[in-house]
Amino acid sequence: MFVKDVVVKNQIGLHARPATFFIQKANEFKSSIWVEKEERRVNGKSLLGVLSLGIIGGTGIRIIADGADEENAVSSLVSLVDSEFSEEARS
Repeated sequence: MFVKDVVVKNQIGLHARPATFFIQKANEFKSSIWVEKEERRVNGKSLLGVLSLGIIGGTGIRIIADGADEENAVSSLVSLVDSEFSEEARS
């Protein structure tokens, strides 16, 4: 299991479009992926799950992965969040 904390910096947080980009990136990996906000943990590959956390700009989240490519998965997702969901980080 690999875990890393990150702060969502973009103004709108992880809603609609940024959440879709997050899910698309998460689904590129074989590992199980979760997103935690405070005490709630949801499937990081589920759009409804991620949206249900209500993550707004400035919120700290924890990205967790467990599986063969866990470190790469977490690093890629943290980079995506840090880039404020830029085009380069999504590809």
